[in-house]
Amino acid sequence: MTNTDRHLNAVYGAESADDIALRYNAWADGYEGDMAQAGYRHPSIATALCARHLPMGAAPILDAGAGTGLVGEWLHLIGYAQIEALDISEGMLAVAQKKGVYDAFHHHALGDPLPFEDGRFAGVVCAGVLTTGHVGTEALPELVRSTTSGGILILTVKETLWTGEMSDCLAGFGLEIIDATQPYLSMPGAQSATPSRAVALKRR
Repeated sequence: MTNTDRHLNAVYGAESADDIALRYNAWADGYEGDMAQAGYRHPSIATALCARHLPMGAAPILDAGAGTGLVGEWLHLIGYAQIEALDISEGMLAVAQKKGVYDAFHHHALGDPLPFEDGRFAGVVCAGVLTTGHVGTEALPELVRSTTSGGILILTVKETLWTGEMSDCLAGFGLEIIDATQPYLSMPGAQSATPSRAVALKRR
């Protein structure tokens, strides 16, 4: 079992949001190295969909489940200038803060009420978070509420969650699918990896 698999098993085996945060805090310093060894794909695929569907200059953008800032770093590199980070783990956010690519940091759990006014964000990116046994459709209402009408949400979703419940509920949240990848392995080098897909959604 790889180090990535051990940490992921610990995170997915957590029994509460506080426990998840503690386990990510413990992993924060080694997270990026472990995920690089596993060939982690979600950040690059999510960034590609942003580049395709979010006009340059769209702002602000919320990186929901930002972790150590992998997505924010890529978005900043390609020219998105105003990005905010949200994550359940203060340890992960501390690593992200060192990168100097975010304008604000929010310590909150997805699925809970978020501290944003309606329609605050032009775009929301949520990569590597929506998966069975972790965070599911309960995150969508607040993410949608926080996105402006006509705004774009870029999500990576575990395939079992997508086919099991998520794809059927999008219309009820006022979301239209405008793009989607084929299923792919998010971490080809991890023994526990199962297929995911990435989708671009537009809020009506």
